[in-house]
Amino acid sequence: MKRSRRSEIAPFMVMQVLEAANARAAAGEEVLHLELGEPGGGTPPAALQAARRALDQAFMGYSEAFGLPALRQRIAQHYLDTYGIEVDPRRIAVTVGASGAFVLGFLAAFDAGDRVALAEPGYPAYRNILRALDVEVVRLEVGPQERFQPTVASLERALPLDGLVLASPANPTGSMIPPERLAELRAFCAEAGIRLVSDEIYHGITYGTPARTLADEPTALVVNSFSKYFCMTGWRLGWLVVPEDLVEPVTRLAQNLFIAPPTIAQHAALGAFRDRAELDARVAAYRRNRDRLLAALAEGGIRRIAPPEGAFYLYAHVAELTDDSVDFCRRLLAETGVAATPGVDFDPEHGHHYVRFSFAASEEVVAEACRRLVPWLRRQAGGGLS
Repeated sequence: MKRSRRSEIAPFMVMQVLEAANARAAAGEEVLHLELGEPGGGTPPAALQAARRALDQAFMGYSEAFGLPALRQRIAQHYLDTYGIEVDPRRIAVTVGASGAFVLGFLAAFDAGDRVALAEPGYPAYRNILRALDVEVVRLEVGPQERFQPTVASLERALPLDGLVLASPANPTGSMIPPERLAELRAFCAEAGIRLVSDEIYHGITYGTPARTLADEPTALVVNSFSKYFCMTGWRLGWLVVPEDLVEPVTRLAQNLFIAPPTIAQHAALGAFRDRAELDARVAAYRRNRDRLLAALAEGGIRRIAPPEGAFYLYAHVAELTDDSVDFCRRLLAETGVAATPGVDFDPEHGHHYVRFSFAASEEVVAEACRRLVPWLRRQAGGGLS
């Protein structure tokens, strides 16, 4: 029987690493999860309270396709409180995770054959969703000199383009786009008719300059999520700020593809906004984890790391130790119990020389992982390339 060509996309390798880690755990061996971008603190208390209250008091039927009006209004208030930007709640679509937001946004904005640029290394689902939709992915090869972020020069070399995906802070690097460069990119894309898609799911998790939203860019699609800062991964809830010209197309797509986002998760999300002090304390813990892991990697001989200005990842250059990041991560798990993600997940061209370490887990888990990493890395350095 025929099988769709669109389904022939690369796997999301971090999930394969998770499977291997879970198999190790099922065999009774300890696993320290530094592969997942999953906050270790669990759902915030006020979100759980709101969910329990809703189960007792609210009708768990469908919401509107764009979500509960109360939640959309609360998200709009979040933009005013956090960025000083007014966003009409009718332009906010609550989605089934940020993944659902990308599917809706890409379908509404781009046709098969359109050219959409994105930086590599970058989140693999961007490229894989676009390719599944028969959109041409234009790879922007950026490195340490560009802080692993797009530049106007890289866009000029890639023209013509229909879209550009930005992420600041970015996965896997944690790097952010400096304000002046972000302004240049916005101006260039507006002039060239390039639709911006801004992935802002790590907003709120920064360690210096706060992140800047593109919700005030008239033609941009802005994606956010309750999974990262709000620590609600398993509730599968995100949102999309839709430009005026795409409100009706995204509405029709949402109605037909998803009907509505999960109602109980939306009630929980309303509660999560009341836990900002708790969530900010968790960001402070991520900072401590970051500094601890940076020190351990340096002690083990790994010092070439992307600037971790936000999110909760370190993207480490390990070419002195291996030219096969998949095998490197396999051995690391087998010999230490520390799970990490090979860089080829994020950059098929150069990722065999990189590994992503997540420091989203608890401080206890990250501290123990560091204790195991240092001697293991030193042994690898003594043995040469594997």
